[in-house]
Amino acid sequence: MAMTRSDAQRDANTAAGRIDWPEGFTAAACLTFDMDAEAAVLSTDISSVDRMSPMSHQSYGPLVGVPRILDMLERHDIKATFFVPGYTAHRYPATVRSVAEAGHEVAHHSYFHENTVGMDAKTEADMLDLGIRALREVAGVTPVGYRAPMWELNYHTPRLLEERGFLYDSSLMDADHPYRLAVDERPQAGSIVQVPVSWGLDDWEQYAFLPGLIGSGVIESPAKALEMWTWELEAMQRLGACFVLTCHPFLSGRPSRAEALERLIERMKALPGLWITTVAEVARHTASLDLAPRTCPQPRIPEQAYWVPRRP
Repeated sequence: MAMTRSDAQRDANTAAGRIDWPEGFTAAACLTFDMDAEAAVLSTDISSVDRMSPMSHQSYGPLVGVPRILDMLERHDIKATFFVPGYTAHRYPATVRSVAEAGHEVAHHSYFHENTVGMDAKTEADMLDLGIRALREVAGVTPVGYRAPMWELNYHTPRLLEERGFLYDSSLMDADHPYRLAVDERPQAGSIVQVPVSWGLDDWEQYAFLPGLIGSGVIESPAKALEMWTWELEAMQRLGACFVLTCHPFLSGRPSRAEALERLIERMKALPGLWITTVAEVARHTASLDLAPRTCPQPRIPEQAYWVPRRP
C-alpha cells in the first residue's frame, strides 16, 4: 500500500493544497475514536495499575462508551475509524470485534499507548508489530492506518509505517488537506498518505481529567465543545478541507457528550457536498490522485548561531 514516485518532492516550504474529492463531494469529514481504555493512564503512571477508581474511569470507554457510540453511528448510517491500541484489543476483544463487525475501520494506535518521544527505531518497530499482531488475532484485521499516541511521530516513524505496508498516518498538524508524505528526504523515497489532525478537534482537551494523572482540571461543557467543533466543521467545509474529529469513548461516550456529538453529526449530514467517511477511504482517494509527496524535514540549526541551545 505504500507509494513511490519519481517526481521531485515538495519540501515543507510548500503547503499541502486543496485536492479534488470524489464526484458529488466538495469536502470530507471523518469521525475517529481512540480506544485508549486503561493504557492511556497506565502509560503515564504504571503504578495506577493498583488504583481501582482510575481504572474504572478508563474502562467506561470499552464497556459503555463504545456500545453507545456504535448505536449512534448505526442510527445515522455512518462509518467511522476506531484507532485501537493492541493492549485494548487484548483486554477487550469482544468490544473490538463488535467495532469491526459493524463495518467500521479498525486502525493502529500503538500497543500500550506508549510515549514514543525519542523512542529508537527498533523499539518502535517492535511496538508496531505487536500492535498489528494483536488486531489480527482479535479482530481479523490488518490495519492500513496509524495514529501515534499523543500524535507524537518520530522522524523515522513514516519509514517504519511504509515498510509495514501502511496506507496512511493521521498524526501531523501542518495542513487542512490530506497529502502524500515522503517517508524521508531522499529524492526517490516512498510515501504514505497523511490525513492531518489538530488539538482543537480533540475531546481530550475539553473533557479529560483524572486528579494527578491526566487533564487540566477543567472539564468543559458539551455545549462549548459542540460550538467549537461546529465552527471548525463549517469553515473546513467551505475550504474544501478534511475535518477530522478525534474522540475518546471514555470521554465522549458519556451521555451529555454523546448527545452533543450526535448534534454535530446532524449538522454534518446537513452540509451540502460533505463526504462523511472513514480515514482509510479519504487516504485511498488521496493516494489515487497525482500528488507529489511532501517532505517534512527536521529543523537544523546553523552552526553560526552558536548561542542557540542544542539537544544533548
